[in-house]
Amino acid sequence: MTSSDDRKTWSLTGPHCDLWPINHVVGDPKTGHLWAGGGGEWTGAGIWRSTDDGETWTLSQLSNGMMAEWAANDPGFAEMIGGVPPEAPFPNDLVSIWSLTCAHGTVYAGSKPAHFFKSTDGGATWDRVPGLTNHPTRESWNPGGAGLTLHTMLPHPTKPGHMTIAISAAGVFTTEDDGETWERSNRLDNAENPKQHDHEHTREIGHCVHNMMRAPSDDGLIYQQNHHGVFRSNDGGQNWHDITEGLPSSFGFPIAVHPQDPQTIWTIPLNGDIQGRFPPDAKAAVWRSTDAGETWEAMREGLPQENCFFTVLRQAMAVDSSSNGGVYFGTNTGSIFATTDAGETWVEIAQHLPTVLSVETLETA
Repeated sequence: MTSSDDRKTWSLTGPHCDLWPINHVVGDPKTGHLWAGGGGEWTGAGIWRSTDDGETWTLSQLSNGMMAEWAANDPGFAEMIGGVPPEAPFPNDLVSIWSLTCAHGTVYAGSKPAHFFKSTDGGATWDRVPGLTNHPTRESWNPGGAGLTLHTMLPHPTKPGHMTIAISAAGVFTTEDDGETWERSNRLDNAENPKQHDHEHTREIGHCVHNMMRAPSDDGLIYQQNHHGVFRSNDGGQNWHDITEGLPSSFGFPIAVHPQDPQTIWTIPLNGDIQGRFPPDAKAAVWRSTDAGETWEAMREGLPQENCFFTVLRQAMAVDSSSNGGVYFGTNTGSIFATTDAGETWVEIAQHLPTVLSVETLETA
């Protein structure tokens, strides 16, 4: 979706990427280049790239799926799809790409199952960095409901090679050498009487991290929406402080941070893991904090307040760079809502889409 009149009206193009399932799309504001990661058991995993504002897309196939196998054994099917797909560079147990980011001239990707990839040629070719694949604790990692996914990557804004990632359900990991080595970062802070969680062992928070966001104007401040609550880290993810109190539920998927005010955050609580995963009381609300999660308030104007059973998934919420607080979120029922006043009022800017898996913003000149 694009807007050329300061976010007043929006136009929609697509579908793109040969109708692949797409889990995440990101862009580089310096070049305008776009990358879209996705795939599945049928297509295999891959990353699409566009250098013309999404008009055309080129695929970097990372693994082959059932479609390639069918084409190799059925000439008629191969002719129908335009030939047998070339052999991909990575094993077929690589199901899909789940997350993307670009920083310091490098494009990074996270996959299902959880592996860490990087590209230094704009996404044309990709290398798998073995440090995460061979992590000594890997055998103890447990998949979440969607599988063992590397779904969040937060590069440090000023330190190349420094990154914090989240894997569901293995937790938070940090690297300072561009992925060659990783340390686990799942420790609760020393707050008095920390809340206990189902997965807590030796003062670690529940490992099923749903999403994280770094405060752009404070590189040590990271917020986390976990399966068991919302947490804040003031030291780059080394220690986590529980800030769930005041929210109607400890369960939710996305979290967003104001681009100029690191104390202002938004999240969308859902009623619970096995209660339906929809807004409490079936009334939609985005909850906002202006003091780094110490207190919360519900923002409801413009959002459905009865019979609302949608889910907002982990990557389906984003902010733009405006100082007045532009926030966007998409639902599994195919709607996208937007606010240009930090959440005071909301407008539905798209509807009747497929399930919205990710929302990101890209501002170009």
